[in-house]
Amino acid sequence: MQIFKSKHTLILGMALSVLAMGVQASQAQDATDSSSSSASAAAVTQLNPIGAPEPGKGQIVFFRPSKYAGMAVSFSVHEGNTGVIKLTNGSYGVLQVEPGIKEYNTSFEAKDTLRLEVEEGETYYVIQSLSMGVLTYRPIMTPSSEAAFQAKKLKLTKATATDLKSN
Repeated sequence: MQIFKSKHTLILGMALSVLAMGVQASQAQDATDSSSSSASAAAVTQLNPIGAPEPGKGQIVFFRPSKYAGMAVSFSVHEGNTGVIKLTNGSYGVLQVEPGIKEYNTSFEAKDTLRLEVEEGETYYVIQSLSMGVLTYRPIMTPSSEAAFQAKKLKLTKATATDLKSN
């Protein structure tokens, strides 16, 4: 009977040791993750530097994260019928605007419209994502945040926006 208790004590002791080592390893990993996330947070703020808007204006940062789906497709963002920014896969563009209510749209198979009230000195972020339509991708514009914008390295768009054709 004494041997039986000793085996259980030994097994229990080994299990507790393994558990303690796992907890220590987890705490060490958490500490490493915390320090690396602090370092990466500092690095992330430098990925896509955006300055302040021009005096008397607000600015809108339109961005499109890099995705495999729809990577060959690009979309122009329009104010009325005028193309203001063209987003390709993994790109962004900054639009300086007068304060007030603004309406932007993008279309391909379907049209999506985003209405923003822009205030002087403020920066707004708009993410463009894609959903699958009947025949092809549909662009969707959604208000976003600086953190979402800084989460991925993006390139400043060099594509030229196209105007909508008048009917």
